[in-house]
Amino acid sequence: MDHPSSTAQRTTVAIVGAGMAGLIAARELRREDIEVLVLESAPRVGGRMTAETSELGSRVDLGGQWVGHGHHRFEALAAELGTTVYPMHTPRRPVILYEGRALSAIRPATVVANLALLAFEVKTKVREPRGWTTLTVDEWIRKFPSATARRLLEVIAAVATTADLDRISMRAFAAMTRYQGGISTMLATRGGAQDALIVEGAGTLTERLAAELAPRVLLNTPVTSIDYDERGATVRSPSVLVRADKVIVCVPPPPLLGAVTFEPALPPRLARLQHEMYMGSVYKAMAVYREPFWRGRAEAEHMLLDEPGAAVFDTSPPDGPGHLCILVGGKEARTLDAMTPTARKRALLERLGAALHSAAILDPVGWHEKSWQLDEYVGGGYLALPDATTAAGIFPLPSDPLAETLYWAGTETAGEHAGYIEGAIESGERVARQVVAGLR
Repeated sequence: MDHPSSTAQRTTVAIVGAGMAGLIAARELRREDIEVLVLESAPRVGGRMTAETSELGSRVDLGGQWVGHGHHRFEALAAELGTTVYPMHTPRRPVILYEGRALSAIRPATVVANLALLAFEVKTKVREPRGWTTLTVDEWIRKFPSATARRLLEVIAAVATTADLDRISMRAFAAMTRYQGGISTMLATRGGAQDALIVEGAGTLTERLAAELAPRVLLNTPVTSIDYDERGATVRSPSVLVRADKVIVCVPPPPLLGAVTFEPALPPRLARLQHEMYMGSVYKAMAVYREPFWRGRAEAEHMLLDEPGAAVFDTSPPDGPGHLCILVGGKEARTLDAMTPTARKRALLERLGAALHSAAILDPVGWHEKSWQLDEYVGGGYLALPDATTAAGIFPLPSDPLAETLYWAGTETAGEHAGYIEGAIESGERVARQVVAGLR
C-alpha cells in the first residue's frame, strides 16, 4: 500500500543509494540523456565516503580515502572534478609497537608473521587448500606458536578486512585479497592500496558529483519496497513513490535486504545474502596538527599491537597541516564504542606519543572520528563480508539483472578492485552500460 503522504514521480531510471557507485551510474546515464532519480536514505551523499573540514581548514576523510596504485578510474575522476592527488608520505616499513617496544624486522615473531603472509599469498594465487572453506582466519592464526606473531597477524587481518576474524573463512579472505590485488598490495602504502590521497578529500568527489546531478538526488528518502517485472518498477518510500523503467540498487546486501521488501521476492541466491553476510566494523580517527612536526625526528606510520590494535598513517597534505589517520578494525573497533571521545583519543594517542617521544602528539588541534558500525544508514565498513558458515557472498557478488528491470552495483559487485573506491566506480560505469543496452 502506498504511503498516504507520498508524492508520485516518473523517471526512466531510479537509483537506490547515493554512494560512489550510484552517483557514477547516474552521471553516466545523464550523459546519455537518460532521466534518473537517486534516492538516498541518509541526510548526506557518499555512503561509505565522507569528508569534514578541520579546525585549520583542511579536509579530512572519515571514510574511504586512498587512491590505490593502478586505480586509474579514481585518478581520472579526481582530476576531472578539479581535485589534487598527492603521494603518501611513508617509510619503507611501519614501526611495529608492542608492549611499549618496537619490534625489529628480524625478530623471530616478525619473521614468522611475514612468512605466514607470504605463504598465504602464494596459496591464493596457486591453489587454495581444501580445508580453507571451513577454516576461519582466527583458527588459522591460532596455529602459530608465537603469541607475538599471532597478535601481529590479528591486527593486520582486522585492519585490512574489518572482519570479525572468527566469522570469516580463509576461502573468503583469499577471494577478497585476490580481487584487491593480493595481501602485499592491500597492506602496502607507496605502490600499494594506500598509494595516494586527495588534498580536498575523497569525500568531496561524491559531493561534487551530487551537485552536478541536483535536483535529481533525493536525500532523507529511505526506500521501503521495490515492485518489479518486465514492464518496469515501482519504488516506494514514505515521502515519494517512483515509477521507473529500470532500477539500479547500489546498497550492500546487509542494510539493503533488512530494510527493503521486493515483489516478487528475490531469488534464493540473492535473498540469502541478508542472513549470510554482515558489514565489517571499523573505527577511524583523524588527528589534526598545525604541521607534521614529527617528520623531523621520526616517521609516524605505526602498527600498534596493544589493544585496541590499530594502524597509524601520516596522511598530511603537501602544504600542511599535519594529519594522522588511525584505523581500528573488527571486534576491537567495537570496544571503543562505549568510551568517551576523550578516552578514545587518549587510548590511541598515548602509545604513539611515547613511541615518537613527543607529548605534542597528545594535543591535536582537531580530533575527528567515526565508528562506521554505528552509522544507521551504512551499518559498517569497509565492506560487506560473508559469514564463515556460508559459500554465499564471496567476491564478486552477483550483478545479473532481474526481469531486465532490476540491476545491481556497488563495490562488492566489481569485477576489478572489489571493496575499494575504484571498484565502486567500475561497478557504476558497468551498470550504466547494462542499463543503456537494456533500454535500447
